[in-house]
This record gives sequence, C-alpha cells and structure tokens, in this order.
Amino acid sequence: MPSSQVSLDVSTLQSMRARVAAEIARRKRERTDRLTRFQNDPVGFVENHLLGFYWSKQREIAERVATHRLVAVPSCHDAGKSFLASSLAAWWGSCHEPGEAFVVTLAPTAPQVRAVIWRELKRVHRSGQLPGRVLTTDWKLDDGELIAMGRSPKDTDPTSIQGIHAKYVLIILDEATGIGKPLWDAVSSLAANEYSRILAIGNPDDPSTEFHEVCKPGSGWEVIPISAFETPNFTQEPVPDFLRPLLVSPTWVEERKRRWGESSPVYQSKVLGKFPEQASDGLFMLSDITKAAARELTPGDDINELGVDVARYGTDFTVVYHRRGPVARRVMKVNGRDTMEIAGSILRLVNELGVKRVKIDDIGLGGGVTDRLKELANEYGSDGLRRMKAEVVPINVGSRPNDEDGDEKFVNLRADLHWMLRERLQDGLIDLDPDDMDVQAQMADIKYKVKSTGQILVESKDDIKKRGRGSPDDLDALILAFAPGSTTLQIWERLGRG
Repeated sequence: MPSSQVSLDVSTLQSMRARVAAEIARRKRERTDRLTRFQNDPVGFVENHLLGFYWSKQREIAERVATHRLVAVPSCHDAGKSFLASSLAAWWGSCHEPGEAFVVTLAPTAPQVRAVIWRELKRVHRSGQLPGRVLTTDWKLDDGELIAMGRSPKDTDPTSIQGIHAKYVLIILDEATGIGKPLWDAVSSLAANEYSRILAIGNPDDPSTEFHEVCKPGSGWEVIPISAFETPNFTQEPVPDFLRPLLVSPTWVEERKRRWGESSPVYQSKVLGKFPEQASDGLFMLSDITKAAARELTPGDDINELGVDVARYGTDFTVVYHRRGPVARRVMKVNGRDTMEIAGSILRLVNELGVKRVKIDDIGLGGGVTDRLKELANEYGSDGLRRMKAEVVPINVGSRPNDEDGDEKFVNLRADLHWMLRERLQDGLIDLDPDDMDVQAQMADIKYKVKSTGQILVESKDDIKKRGRGSPDDLDALILAFAPGSTTLQIWERLGRG
C-alpha cells in the first residue's frame, strides 16, 4: 500500500475520532446545560425534568432549601419525606457544574441509608437519565469522580464525613432525631460557606436531641413542620391519583387516635409532627425508646424465647414477641382467636424459630393457652419427638416481685419486670422492633408512681384503659420476652405448676 494512502487512512481515522469526541462533548454540554438551568429551581427540576410532583409542603421545603442555608422539617409519618430528600439530592448533584457540587446524606443506621433515600435516589437517577452512576450509597460521574455519598457514621466518629471540599455542599440529615450532636457539629463545618445547605428531616420523636434544639424559635434555622392534617388526604389538595395512597390516610390517623390517644407522645410525633414533652411520671424515657428502635445489635444464640400476652377482651390483641439475645421483634398480633388457635400458632412459631422457652402471661385466658401448650409438650409426633419442644413458663405478673435482696422495691412482679426493661433500655442493651410503632407508643405513654411505702407501682391495664388508652398488649409481650429465666423459673415453682 502506498505510504500516501496509509497517511491518508491515519489522518481520516484521527479526524473521525476528533469528530466523535466533539460530538460526545457537545452532548454532555447539552445535557449539562439542560440541567444547570434548574440550579436555583428544584421544583422546576422535579416537575419539568423528572416529570414528578411535589405537593404544597414539599414545594415549600424545596424552595426554602434553594434559598436558605439551614432548613429543618419535623414531620408526621408518611408525608413524602423520602422522595423529597432523594429528589433534592438528585437536583443538587446534577444541576450544578460537574465537580462543583457534593451531596452527603446521613442517617442513624446503614439500612436506613440504603433502603430509604438511596433506594429512592437510584430510581430518580434512572428515570431522569441523570449523569454518572448511582451505586448502593455512592454517586459517581462517568470519569469516576464521587459527587454524593450516603453514610451512617457513629456519633462518636465525626471524622468519617470530614475532608469534603466543594463550593456547593448539600447535607441531608434523614431521621435527624437519631443523629448525635458531634455529627451535627461536623456537618456544620462542612457547610461553612454561603453556597452550602443543610436539610434536617424526620419524625420529632425525642425532645432531648439536637434536632429538637434546631427546631426551636430563635435557632437560626428555617423550620417547616408537617402535620398529618396538612397533607393532601386531609386537605383535599389536588394531587395525582398515584400519590394519595403513598401519603398518610385519615383511616390510619383515626386508628392511632383510638389506640394511642391524642395526648400520647407518639401520636404527637407521628401524627401532629410535634416534639412531645417527656412526662415526669413516664416510666420510659423517649430518648431511650428512640435509640432502641434505631439500634442494630447482633442476635444472640443463647437466648431464643417468646413472650406471649394473651388477649383478655374482644378489642384486645394477643401479641407474641420473639427475643434472640438483645434483639426483639414482634412476630404475631391477632385478636378474636380462641385459646386452641392461639396455642397452635405458638407451636408453629416455636418450630419455625427454634424457640427454647415460651413465657406467657398466665392470668385469665393465658392460663388456658399455658395448659394446652403443656399438654402438647407431653404429646409425641411421628418422629418420636415431643410436639412442643420448648419449655413453657407461666408468669403471673400480679404475684410477688423477685426481691432476691429483700428490699421490697416493687409492689408486684409487673412493676419489677417493667423496671428491668427500663434499665435495659437505659444501658443500650435492647434492639427494639422499629416497625412496631404500637409498642413505642405504649412505652412512651405508660406511667408509674412511688407509693408512700417507697415501693414502685406501674399502672395496670385497667388503669391505662380508664385514661382512654388501648391495652398495652405489645409492651406486655415485650416485657415477658425479656423476663429473666431465673425469675420466671422461680415463679413457676412458686405457683406449683412445674
């Protein structure tokens, strides 16, 4: 082949490569220009580019984030917080010039980071065909530059989010109640210039937190609370049909009003979007409850037990809590079932979960369930093994407390067991079911008093009902699940049922 022809082919190839590179650059520039026009307009970005929708409070919050450095949103349950936070992260990361902006999202636990904002962010990124790639908790541009990350650093390790340098930094504190003050201080140093923003959002569960402090008047923060009664399903604000089922409903609110009561701390937080006050006679601290529900502990193999509270009346629930070491999860909640059906359900749970001990409130209908389970323990299946393989321990919470040291601190065993759970919460030794809002409401609402004798008395179920509350069935099952084995065995012997 003539050398001139080779030279021509190389020249042609180089020209083609240059044209391709120029076209890629043009398209990237076009895409960047298409997005950067929304740099100060998050609502326009969501509605015109993502083809999404903000209802009025979401729109107000997005507009405030665009113009104010510090925005706090104490919000009720199911108000669209996840979509709001993830879409704002998408807006910030894609609508600034590449390399000029950075997003940090923080949440108390890693599952909250992955399953809430970043799960939604991946969907938003995909539907909006935004630049780069969104991984599990990282967002990188095509050249590998990191422009956003989601983290759940320990409150004692604020250095894990330091060293970020960008002109435009957006920090989103999700479930902000669960984030400790050292991290708030670290976040403040990240957003030190006038171009950066902090959005703190979450349920206002705990009045002892930094989130509560920034939501107070005079804090310097723009505070936009959201009550359930301000959401579209209550105000009938026009919204797309697909959105209504995703927002808090009047049915849910009415159910919680009946079950928790309007003065309940959890009702105030989850429904009204207000920080509750800690009652002076409240048995459990709100801060302890909130931390326990956000905590992630390792299940233990040495303790595998059920706590069972059997319904006494038609509107009450039979609740079963499963405990593995410090981890407690509700595994059953039913009403209107007879004792034989309840016994059968417990037997199934014992076999499925490998439970070693079942502790049952033996008062009333619970005694019938106890008797049937003990009968099953004496029956054998086709495999030659006992049908009921777990130890059955009946507990009468009205009996004498376990005063091993003779100090007579408690009026009865009910008070003794409740106090044990209180101390376990205070010591950080329980991983509470985050999905059981009923147990959190019951814990936040239950009261105690010290009698003239100096003994501690926890209010009874009947007294709780006189205050217009529902029966604390979830809490009672949880209490039984954490009743110490030594105590329950002594009770069993004392009752002569061993």
